[in-house]
Amino acid sequence: MSAEGGTEAETYNPWSVVNLVFTHLADQGLHPVLGESGDPAQPARELLLALGIEPAPEGNREVMRNVWAHLAEIRAAVLEEG
Repeated sequence: MSAEGGTEAETYNPWSVVNLVFTHLADQGLHPVLGESGDPAQPARELLLALGIEPAPEGNREVMRNVWAHLAEIRAAVLEEG
């Protein structure tokens, strides 16, 4: 999926949003209960879509790209030493 201007769409894991909101509410002294009013992933997904961010189980595509690049560097270093 492409964003406006032909660039790759930003992505984020909806469960990270659920965790962020849940933690924030608990830090404010509230007592959120997960699951009593249904699966929170769908509202989190809709929030991301409203913000122009594509929900994706792998999370932030840019962060994952950096992780994969770093792992490739580690593999290259280990294989060169071996």
